[in-house]
Amino acid sequence: MIRLCKYLSRLAVLSLMSISVLPQISWAMASNNIPLDSPVYRYLEKLEGFGLITEDVSGVKPFSKAEVARLLAEAEANLAEYDGAGAGFAASLVTRIRDLIPREASLRKEPDRAPLLDANPLTYARLRYVYLDGVPRNYTRDVFVKGGAKVFGFIGGNLRPQPDEIDHKSGTEGTPLLENNEGVIYSRGNNAELRFAMEGYAGSTASMLIEPLLLHTPEVDQLKIQKGYAKLGGGGLELEVGRDANWFGPGYRGTVTLTNNAQNFDQIKLSSPEPLDVGWVKEYLGDFKYSLIFSRFDETGAGSTLRQPYFLGLKLALKPKPWFEIGGNFVRQEGGPGLSGHTSITDFIFGGGNTNKSNSIAGLDMRFRIPWLRNTELYGEFAGEDSALFWPILESYVAGIYIPRLTDSGQDDFRFEYFWGHAYLYSDFKFPEGYVYHGMTPGHSQGGGAQDFFFRYSHWFSPRNNLALEYIHTDRGKVGKVPGSGQQVEELNAWRAFWNLPVYGEFDLNTMCGWERVNNFNMVAGATRTNQIVKIDLNYRY
Repeated sequence: MIRLCKYLSRLAVLSLMSISVLPQISWAMASNNIPLDSPVYRYLEKLEGFGLITEDVSGVKPFSKAEVARLLAEAEANLAEYDGAGAGFAASLVTRIRDLIPREASLRKEPDRAPLLDANPLTYARLRYVYLDGVPRNYTRDVFVKGGAKVFGFIGGNLRPQPDEIDHKSGTEGTPLLENNEGVIYSRGNNAELRFAMEGYAGSTASMLIEPLLLHTPEVDQLKIQKGYAKLGGGGLELEVGRDANWFGPGYRGTVTLTNNAQNFDQIKLSSPEPLDVGWVKEYLGDFKYSLIFSRFDETGAGSTLRQPYFLGLKLALKPKPWFEIGGNFVRQEGGPGLSGHTSITDFIFGGGNTNKSNSIAGLDMRFRIPWLRNTELYGEFAGEDSALFWPILESYVAGIYIPRLTDSGQDDFRFEYFWGHAYLYSDFKFPEGYVYHGMTPGHSQGGGAQDFFFRYSHWFSPRNNLALEYIHTDRGKVGKVPGSGQQVEELNAWRAFWNLPVYGEFDLNTMCGWERVNNFNMVAGATRTNQIVKIDLNYRY
């Protein structure tokens, strides 16, 4: 563990050094991002399962279209020599990806051919209908946190002496059975949504995208900009300013540190949408990507509880071998109104002290690919909500296995993912709302003090025609129940079915129906709740 922490600290220094190194290198093509719920990510995973893509670095999302074009070029080159089972299906995946990124695929080798000014008034669009018969779970509650924290729960003794305490959590589930929806919440009854994207380019060095969202629910009608940003640069150095979604880590259903569960941040981001193209980095370390995000949360509370912290997120991802990827994740709420006094250098860097004015979550993730087992992937994330003597404590975990080719054809796959959230996760006494943005956590959708089991099987008839079935079991309160409060363990069992199929031309229909049963709803003894949802999307090149 110590060696890994030292390794990742060196990678942090490397990401800062790259800012001064990269201007000497010609910039790659500027391009906009692929939405996090786009099927392009699943297409790439399938091609990785065939062994046609090995240079992917998946822990930093969203992918830019230029990055997808880079991976597409690798897949096309390897497909020419591939003669195994499922070659036809793999070829159809390659064709579909190329159809969705025509500009970036055609300019990949010659970005200087890009027109001086270019625009696409309709990049993609989605019309959605949602019928919901359900009530979201309320995450606002008191939790019991046992004192005497140790690393991994058993290493290092009492690194930071502290008594048992009762802390407070806040937030909402949002929409039952529909997590990671960029903070968009649907109400009970009939809901409708329309979103579409427009984009523009200035040669190969700058791009921009605007995605308006028109939302109707039984409670509100709203028009807002769901995404809107401008980009400068590309390749190993890109500056993005505006509103966008982000994802740190290899998890599919969620990660501990940063997901698109909450509303998208208004941010300044410095990142490498493609791995650094620096000779000695590639030779000695492998493919390396980073993302540095600066934002600010909205104002919450009043009087002594008034808070509006700044936000800092850092992701480092390294792939030294085609079968191994390692990453470091860090997010922090820092300062703002309501906090005063001097912060020591140690507490500012590591947190966890008596003078810090921050709330940090940090940890590691890893991903292993097993070539001889049809490129099955094992992945995991470990993150601490607090720290003691540099060590992250109060740990939470994500672990999973993804089998991209249950059969030789590659048209069947299976995933299992597990999440364990510490009782203190997303809480902090300095920030009464905790790690919550617009009422929802930007981390894992199930919140702290929770355990989640996720199973997904899917069958592909073609890239645009596939079926999937999911089962979810979640419990809250097995850890963190306040003694004498009457809190009970809440148990949720859910099923979801998905079917995506082409309708006409570039229009696809994506349907989902879900059902869940919640016992001891909101941790109240004997309270039960059954929720149902039907979602129908009409997608255009989405």
